[in-house]
Amino acid sequence: MQDQLERLPVPARPGMSKPAASYRLPEPLAELLSKLPPYPASWLFVQGLNRLLAPQLPDDVRRSLEGRSLRLRLLDAGIAFDFEWQGTVFVAERYADVPDLCIAASVHDLMLLARRQEDPDTLFFSRRLSLEGDTELGLLFKNTLDAIELPPFDLQALGPRRVLAHLRDRGAREG
Repeated sequence: MQDQLERLPVPARPGMSKPAASYRLPEPLAELLSKLPPYPASWLFVQGLNRLLAPQLPDDVRRSLEGRSLRLRLLDAGIAFDFEWQGTVFVAERYADVPDLCIAASVHDLMLLARRQEDPDTLFFSRRLSLEGDTELGLLFKNTLDAIELPPFDLQALGPRRVLAHLRDRGAREG
């Protein structure tokens, strides 16, 4: 999948980016992803969040996220991940009817955001990133993304072997 995402064209830089309409997942991949059952997919997603994002969250953000339902919709993949912050980690939710905050964008735009190649404001004002629900929670999301220093996003860090090794190591430390 990383190969396919890296082959997607990146908009030319000076000025505002082109609309994201031409930057969509290949149809066969999107069709496959849209058939994934929601809960196991959300569980896998939060494993990645807990590995990459959770350690970076400041305490005030953690307190503000506590028990709040969140949904990430991958528009071109036809899939959504439901989750919330509980104590020290993100936890997958099974069926959140209406989340406190729904974040929606194409996979490509989320990859640009994760790689720090595009900022949330640019994506939001060009209507490529949608935040629906609690306005204050949406601003917290945007400001947190702007403030934290994330390393460049690396899909290999989410490979099954690395994630399983991380879970095994965490289990060994806790038990």
